Amino acid sequence: MSSGVEELRREFGGDVIEPGAPAYESVSGSVLFAGTPAYVLRPKTVGDVQAAVKFAAASGLSLAVRGGGHGFAGFGTNDGGVVIDLGELAGVEIVDEERHVVRVGGGAVWGQVANALAPHGLGISSGDTKSVGVGGLTLTGGIGWKVRKYGLTLDNLVAAEVVTADAEVVTASADENPELFWAIRGGGGNFGVVTAFDFVAHPTTEVFHGKIAFPATEAAGVLQGWADYLRTAPEELTSIASFANPFAGGANAPVEIQVAFDGDDPELAAQAIDPIRRLGTVIADDVVLKPLADTLEEGMAPPPGIRVFTRSGFAAKESVSEVLRILTEVGASERPPFIAVRSVGGAVSRVPEGATAYAHRQAELMFMTTVLGPAPVVEAAFPALAAIWGRLAPHVNGAYGNFLATATDEDVAAVYPAETYQRLAAVKRQYDPGNLFAGNHNIRP
Repeated sequence: MSSGVEELRREFGGDVIEPGAPAYESVSGSVLFAGTPAYVLRPKTVGDVQAAVKFAAASGLSLAVRGGGHGFAGFGTNDGGVVIDLGELAGVEIVDEERHVVRVGGGAVWGQVANALAPHGLGISSGDTKSVGVGGLTLTGGIGWKVRKYGLTLDNLVAAEVVTADAEVVTASADENPELFWAIRGGGGNFGVVTAFDFVAHPTTEVFHGKIAFPATEAAGVLQGWADYLRTAPEELTSIASFANPFAGGANAPVEIQVAFDGDDPELAAQAIDPIRRLGTVIADDVVLKPLADTLEEGMAPPPGIRVFTRSGFAAKESVSEVLRILTEVGASERPPFIAVRSVGGAVSRVPEGATAYAHRQAELMFMTTVLGPAPVVEAAFPALAAIWGRLAPHVNGAYGNFLATATDEDVAAVYPAETYQRLAAVKRQYDPGNLFAGNHNIRP
């Protein structure tokens, strides 16, 4: 191993950080997980990434690739292995002004992207948190504030630069390595290190964004009415419903409907949002016109010792009513998990089935439960969570990989239906036959 490290230092222009180094503590873990990797490699160039991949492959150690490091399953770190931290590869550049093509480094986070594009009046359909990594979000989906009008983040991707398991640099696009391009749009980090993403951005104005709150006692009617309305609402409107917030009263917490209307016309915004206001007794309403970049929240790292456990599922149209009924009952129970439900549909559903490895095009809703606290508290909640998801199981269609705290075979099967998995496995055999990139919802070659 020592000779391998020496060779790495000769080829690698970035930082090689080992236990005991002054910077180790700040780079060893991810946002939600502590880690004790043997080596944290922070490349500054694509050539550095190639050298890092070669080293990881030769070392025989487990490999983690970190973008923003927000993954709920802890894919951004490990114990005793190698971590490739892409944080130095964070450039944002408009490479085609006419087509609005934006090249984003694999280590960038969405706050950087939004701030860089704002002066140009451009936006990308992305997530809702500034510090979330572009790479992790894009490779698995990207359900953000413009999802109903512009689709998933990965639907706006037109090319990517990928360092594969044999340390080769390839382009993935509709014209070059098209099967790899298909696979990285939903297949996660299974196929290599993406060092740059080319997105087509769209012209954007300021947007109407904020929360409308209703009493917990009105949850059933508000949530069912909200879901019914989203079926016919203008696609400029995207929305998230959340309730049972443990920091706002748990079972007694208000139902909060977050909205984002893509446009700055107050009359059109009111026409789109007012039907939600009429769903019940409004007890708070802070919807205002704001820059798109200001819709992104600050990412919060939990205090040491606090664990976050989240699980997700999709609901198709025929299951929406029953899923919301169950979730409403759960939200009113003693010590419920925090529950959030995101609207999808719209532009997402118009992409043909099988066009990308993201396989849940016809879902109307993506929903999730979250429990957080000291590890013993979270673990004590597992039986109740299992019972909740047992009730939901007949009505759930798949899972969203970006909101899963585990990576079991059952999780992988939920994220990737059998036909999708088989096609992904064929791509995996071509680009990563040794399964070097296994720190993910893993596709076995």
